[in-house]
Amino acid sequence: MQYRRLGRSGLQVSELSLGSWVTYHNQVDTKAATEMLAAAYDAGINFFDNAEIYAKGQSEVVMGEAFKALNWPRLNYVVSTKFFWGLDRDGAAVNRKDTLNRKYLMQAIDGSLQRMQLDFIDLIYCHRPDPLTPIEETVRAMSDIIGQGKALYWGTSEWSAADIRAAWEIAERHHLHKPVMEQPQYHLFHRQRVETEYARLYEDIGLGLTTWSPLASGLLTGKYQTGVPAGSRGALESMGFLLAGLTDAPKNAAVGKLAEIATELGGNVAQLAIAWVNRNPHVSTVILGASKLGQLQDNLGALALTPKLTPEVLARIDAIAKPLAA
Repeated sequence: MQYRRLGRSGLQVSELSLGSWVTYHNQVDTKAATEMLAAAYDAGINFFDNAEIYAKGQSEVVMGEAFKALNWPRLNYVVSTKFFWGLDRDGAAVNRKDTLNRKYLMQAIDGSLQRMQLDFIDLIYCHRPDPLTPIEETVRAMSDIIGQGKALYWGTSEWSAADIRAAWEIAERHHLHKPVMEQPQYHLFHRQRVETEYARLYEDIGLGLTTWSPLASGLLTGKYQTGVPAGSRGALESMGFLLAGLTDAPKNAAVGKLAEIATELGGNVAQLAIAWVNRNPHVSTVILGASKLGQLQDNLGALALTPKLTPEVLARIDAIAKPLAA
């Protein structure tokens, strides 16, 4: 396992990391989470991603219980969470959902700390942009959370380049803690934001990336080429919005062609897809998801494929996947 700086910060994160979206609480209980976290840690992974909204807070509870059971030295691992949607989705409290206002953020961090049983969280993200709250209010709140010692670094997830730059410039102007990282979706069929929109930010403000969905929610495993397997992410009722993408015929045909390249390199298509994201020098860490230990162990095989992605191999991959990419 190699380690990379998170943007221009001094923090080093493993090139592959483990996230909990969809899986924790829904598919993975505390016992299984503990087993997978231990396996990831033994493989050199030191970054574990979460969010307040995942399983309505229960993902943080599961991860917190697993950390407690594992009893690792706190300096040895990095953990994140994200704020925006809130937990009171059906309630009338308008300041508890779909917002990045100061009141919500200053209380949301306390809820996450309690659920995860931690004294501080290493990375906190604004999970989506909030067009109703002035960016300066959000920047000041996130900076104050860090100033209080409840978090160490802050960043954004799925923000536009313009909004990220605006947040950074506000922090620079007022001597506040600046956003360090962005968490965008990035995979073979979803490239524009990482490769084009953010291009100037890597050099201009030192933006780091902790990318999610390297397997396009499972499409790039090849499992959806003949339908939707029982027990898969696509079969979950709550994930119905993913079905159109997972069963896309042209993309599944492309996955079959990519699998042939992966076989030539001594791996499988999932490992190839993860390695493809990992080879991007602007990516600080690639967040993996797994509902079973075997999936995690298989995905770690991407490390062996990454150095095999020569310019010639990358050109072959692009010829197949890039025409279908957004």
